Amino acid sequence: MDGNIFNSKGVHVGVVRGEAVFGLKGQKLYDLKGSNIYKLNGDLVGHLSAGRGKENRLDKATDSCFRQPDSLNFQ
Repeated sequence: MDGNIFNSKGVHVGVVRGEAVFGLKGQKLYDLKGSNIYKLNGDLVGHLSAGRGKENRLDKATDSCFRQPDSLNFQ
């Protein structure tokens, strides 16, 4: 299911489209298998704590996989 990804602080940091995770600028960052997030080389980097839905939350340990927007506030 497609949806948005929010970090543990509630900031919008990415988008799920099919089996891929994209940054806010549209660049493909990760592959998604179930709720697990993998680097494009196949290394596991984390998971979505809420599973897959319209609004996905990152586990706090996975926050570092996504850069927080510098000058934009998506809260």
